[in-house]
Amino acid sequence: MPEHLALLIGVIAAAIGFGIANGFNDAANAISTVIGTRTLSPRAAIIMAACFNFL
Repeated sequence: MPEHLALLIGVIAAAIGFGIANGFNDAANAISTVIGTRTLSPRAAIIMAACFNFL
């Protein structure tokens, strides 16, 4: 039974790691687009991305 628990913990840790990495990449892509086109200021883009990442 302990080997199953270790595997489960490893899978959950990997899923959390992939989720965090995906969140970093998605936020960077969204921010770079609106800053590059000068639609929003960098400050406004970061605040907006931070707010929507909590949803």
